Amino acid sequence: MAINPNTDFSAGAVLTAEQMNRLPRGVMSYTSTTTSDATITAEEIQITGGSFTAVANRYYRITYYEPQLAVPATAGAYITIRLRLTNLSGTVYQTGVFQTGPANVVNSTSTIHSVNTFSAGSVTLVASLQCNTGTGSATRSSTQPAFLLVEDIGPA
Repeated sequence: MAINPNTDFSAGAVLTAEQMNRLPRGVMSYTSTTTSDATITAEEIQITGGSFTAVANRYYRITYYEPQLAVPATAGAYITIRLRLTNLSGTVYQTGVFQTGPANVVNSTSTIHSVNTFSAGSVTLVASLQCNTGTGSATRSSTQPAFLLVEDIGPA
């Protein structure tokens, strides 16, 4: 679908409902966690986002942020970061990989984004982590929360 940007506004012009509907609607869901996970092996949900009501033909920007991931000190070890619909068997909307150098433990932040449209109705998204070998970890705290954010950014 072609993007339909808003018009320029001028003094004295009449603002229409159609023009207002082209504006972004902002935050639709925000969920955070401060609980660390030091046992990441098989894919597991880290955050289940709050449900929101999607409107058909609108773009939603999804952001998943982890403040500190650690990969095992094994050459070729990596953590896969995913955004999914509903649960671990749901549609994958974005995948990222966080990897170490040869036999080095690396601690770093990781963020993935995705821009999607959904069918009209209730939507729940989840963020997951999976370590391909050994055990990875996600360290969080009250000053370093992980979060899953969904924003309406405008019409598709």
